[in-house]
Amino acid sequence: MWPYDIMQQDDLIGTTLGNYRILGTLGQGGMARVYKAHQENLGRDVAVKVLPPWYAADRSFVERFNLEARLVASLNHPNIVTVHDASEQNGHLYIVMQLVDGGTLKQRFDRSLYEKRAMDTAELVSIFIQLADALTYAHAQGVIHRDIKPVNVLMDRSGRPILSDFGIAKVLASTQTNLTRPGAGVGTPEYMSPEQCQGGPVDGRADIYALGTMLFEAETGRTPFMADNYPALAHSHIYEQPPYPRAINPHIPPPIEQIILTALAKNPAQRYQTARDMAEALNQALQMINNPAQSAIGGYFNQSPMAAGPAPGFMPQHMQPQPQAPMLQPQSQPPVLQQPMVQPPMGQPQSQQPMGQPPIPQTPTVMDNRQQNVLFACFNCQHLNKPQMRYCTRCGYLLNQCTVCGERNPIGNRFCTHCGQPLAM
Repeated sequence: MWPYDIMQQDDLIGTTLGNYRILGTLGQGGMARVYKAHQENLGRDVAVKVLPPWYAADRSFVERFNLEARLVASLNHPNIVTVHDASEQNGHLYIVMQLVDGGTLKQRFDRSLYEKRAMDTAELVSIFIQLADALTYAHAQGVIHRDIKPVNVLMDRSGRPILSDFGIAKVLASTQTNLTRPGAGVGTPEYMSPEQCQGGPVDGRADIYALGTMLFEAETGRTPFMADNYPALAHSHIYEQPPYPRAINPHIPPPIEQIILTALAKNPAQRYQTARDMAEALNQALQMINNPAQSAIGGYFNQSPMAAGPAPGFMPQHMQPQPQAPMLQPQSQPPVLQQPMVQPPMGQPQSQQPMGQPPIPQTPTVMDNRQQNVLFACFNCQHLNKPQMRYCTRCGYLLNQCTVCGERNPIGNRFCTHCGQPLAM
């Protein structure tokens, strides 16, 4: 039995809130507990989320909670959980939702890690297209989620993803009770956008960032940034570039990696500007995955077409034993014989090439030949690449990015072609 399925006993089980008889615990979050309940007057099972009692003591919070509950209850989308009711009783502030009994996306992620296998890419993309469609609808209604994360994505028995907890984070953000991190917005640190970490204004692009973080996690088995405290995570979200997903799982199709990196842009203006844009990009990627022979995936980085199914041999990089980097072997390619450069006598001008004649081939210098013969090992897979390559020809890893300006340089460069700074080789 999975830990999520273990029922925890408490004083509410067996009691009644309004028309709802509490049957058992479904889950426990940082700001609420969710129960399975039975609605007596309509004879149906529902989910009841109950907030801690100190929220009910704040009357201004209760007013904001009720306003937001009414707004969320007006949302009508197949991938957004339906809100049936919201009320307060005996110091318990609660919201009643449809019961979705297929687990959560977080549980799906955990099972994949436990079984040491990647989730099917085509299935994942389909799930995220539906989530992006749900956000497109919600944003058009003026509702921003603010706390997108796998545990807030419920899965029904048919595999349909359903977003829950709309509006809860916004209400919590407006109360001083929950602001234990001065200057920080409310959310889950691993999935918070840079602007949320800075406590700035938030729009739909923060949800897009969180969706990109979830897609990164789904494809690699980890979130882009990992730390054991909020300040370290916030610093990473604000200042550090995320690792390239294909450096962790080389089975990820390149179009999916590009979608992830676009969604994770630090500047909101550089992300997808709407969830619809991200959904369209995912749709195009899904078509290429399903029809690799008719897409650019097969020829990307000179690789063979990638299968859309799971990669049974894939294990997230952070769970693998780290191999020692092999020593570079001497080149089997024979060196190019050097031709001495013939210089004209002193004072004699260089001969000019007559017009219309083919150019005289230039004899390569010793430095040119050295540069041609030297190969550089990829930091990810140790494949040897020519000095002019910017990406590894085996795994697609970015080989020589400037840490100052972000310019993607050929691996043979010692200095950045954009800012001139030395490159860390």
